[in-house]
Amino acid sequence: MTAATQGQDMDAQPVPLPLPDGITTRMVANGNGLHMHVLEAGDPEAPMLLLLHGFPELAYSWRRVMLPLAAAGYRVVAPDQRGYGRTTGWSQGYDIPLAEFGSLNFVRDAVGLVQALGRKHVHAVIGHDFGSPVAAHAALIRPDIFRAAVLMSAPFPGPPPHRADGAVGGLADPALPAALAALPRPRQHYQWYYSTPAAAPEMLADAPRFFRAYFHHKSADWPGNTPHTLPGWNAESLALLPTYYVMELGRSMSETVFEHMPSATEIAACEWFTEADVAVYAAEYLRSGIQGGLNSYRSTTSGQTQRELRLFSGRTIDVPSLFISGAADWGTYQRPGDVDRMAKQACTDMRGVHLVPGAGHWVMQEQPQATLDLLLPFLQAASFR
Repeated sequence: MTAATQGQDMDAQPVPLPLPDGITTRMVANGNGLHMHVLEAGDPEAPMLLLLHGFPELAYSWRRVMLPLAAAGYRVVAPDQRGYGRTTGWSQGYDIPLAEFGSLNFVRDAVGLVQALGRKHVHAVIGHDFGSPVAAHAALIRPDIFRAAVLMSAPFPGPPPHRADGAVGGLADPALPAALAALPRPRQHYQWYYSTPAAAPEMLADAPRFFRAYFHHKSADWPGNTPHTLPGWNAESLALLPTYYVMELGRSMSETVFEHMPSATEIAACEWFTEADVAVYAAEYLRSGIQGGLNSYRSTTSGQTQRELRLFSGRTIDVPSLFISGAADWGTYQRPGDVDRMAKQACTDMRGVHLVPGAGHWVMQEQPQATLDLLLPFLQAASFR
């Protein structure tokens, strides 16, 4: 089995997901080439919330907040995004054109899904991790459809600026990998690792163990997660990040997180990510593969994402917005200055920036009630357009 196909068995019959009563599942053609697997809850005629998961997550990642949101009077829809889970129609493998995994195509997927569900707009789009920039770009580009935005764990600094020389900076800067590799303790940025053909087979070689260790390492359960603002965007500053973001050069992500595998006692005590949950993630990714999710990172490190988003340079998110992250989530700070740019420039109607105690990166799974306590007052505000 090659790097392009390892872990993929799309013809395998998916088993029923262990969903709470009240959450249903179906496939919806979105008009952008996908048959999207969606989870739904609540009154079909109620105002709609669109929940967009991150990496390596699934629609299933919203299971702990969907029913309370539905009980509060919303139609809650959570799809497996392009490249993930039970959604089909996306290109498989590593050696494929990356255009379909660019940011604008994920917005097309969201718009198509909303329209396929018979809606002209949604009350709010809510995105976590990789789903956060998808939600942000959706609200930025189509505020008539996405009338409010909740961004979780990944702050949105605004579209990339135009540069007279056409160069692409940030994560796409080819000097970054060399600068990290030249440190006294040679390092590599995780998104550059995710862009290699080795990443997918290495992460799925022992999928249950990988998901257990990866989710633990980025959660508040790991005591090393004490995030803070970084001095700047340079190799020395980025090397202050935990190794799941800036890895030891030459090591795989599996090797990185396996060093921090929780003990049997910690696993037994983990109510937010049970062994049954681990089994769901492992089974879904072994069936569909993980390369689809990784291809979005390749779009970033290649510069493709930044070049297409320059079209919106200077544009702001003007609908009501909210940011929620875990107090122990390094994702808030991994790109220096993004939180301030989001709150002061990129979002003109930012209603709050909240860091939830007792949560790391997986805030809506680790602390669902605290997340709901922030979401519901925002969603129920009377000043939405």
